[in-house]
Amino acid sequence: MDHLERGAWLLRGTLVRTAVRRYLPWALMVSMLAGSCVKEFSPLPESYLSNKRNLLNVYFVKVAWAWTFCLLLPFIALTNYSLTGRPGLVLRRLSTLLVGTAFWYLCTTFFSSVEHYTGSCYQSMALEKVRKEHRDKQQCLLAGGYWHGFDISGHSFLLTFCTLMIVEEMAVLHEVRTDRSHGTHTAITTLVVALGSLTFIWVWMFLCTAVYFHDLSQKVFGTLFGLLGWYGMYRYWYLKPLSPGLPPQSSSLSLKQDTYKK
Repeated sequence: MDHLERGAWLLRGTLVRTAVRRYLPWALMVSMLAGSCVKEFSPLPESYLSNKRNLLNVYFVKVAWAWTFCLLLPFIALTNYSLTGRPGLVLRRLSTLLVGTAFWYLCTTFFSSVEHYTGSCYQSMALEKVRKEHRDKQQCLLAGGYWHGFDISGHSFLLTFCTLMIVEEMAVLHEVRTDRSHGTHTAITTLVVALGSLTFIWVWMFLCTAVYFHDLSQKVFGTLFGLLGWYGMYRYWYLKPLSPGLPPQSSSLSLKQDTYKK
C-alpha cells in the first residue's frame, strides 16, 4: 500500500498541475511535428514499437477509448461524490463520458468516410494496377487488395483526446481529501495510479505514432481533431450552464450545489 500511495503522490505532483493542463496541448502538437520530421528526414530503424502488432498497440491503443472510459467512470463518480455528496451532480458530471463517446464515434465515422471517398483499391501497397471493380474498402480487402485513401490518423486523434480528457478530470484531485482508513481513499488512490499510468502510455504511443506511422498531414488532422474536441468541451461548452460542467473546484462548489438545489 505504501508503494501505491507514493505512486499516487508522484502522479498528483505531475499530472494535476495547472501548468500541465495549460501546456500539454502545445507539447503534443510540437511533439507530433518533431516526430514527423524525424520520420521524413531521418527515419529511425525498425523496432518492436514500429510493428503494428506490438502489445501496447493491440491491447491498449486499439481500445484506447474503452480503457479511458472504464477508468474515468469510477474515478469521476468517487471524486465528485466525495466533494459534492450529490448523486445528481455526479450523474451530470458522468455525462462527460457520454459526450466523449459521441465525439469519438462521430470522428472515427468521419475519418472512415474520408478514407472511403478519397480512396481506390490497388493490387498491393506499391499502388499499381487499380482494381476498379472494388469501390468499397471492405470488398477490396476481402478480395486481397489494398485500399489507399486519405487516412486521418485515428491514433493521433484518440491519444490526444484521451490524454487531455484524463488530465482535465484529474484536476479534481486539488480538492479531494479522504480519510486514509476509508475504502474510498484506497479506491481513489488505485484509480489515480491506473489513470496516471494510462496517460503515460497514451503519450508514449502518441510519440511512437509520430515517428513511425502515417504522413504528416494525416497526423496533423488527427491531432487537431483531438485538440478540437478537448477545447470545445473543456474550454467552451462545459463553462455553460446547460452542460456536464467542469470538475468541481472549491471556488465554484457552493454555487453548483445551490444551482442543483434550485
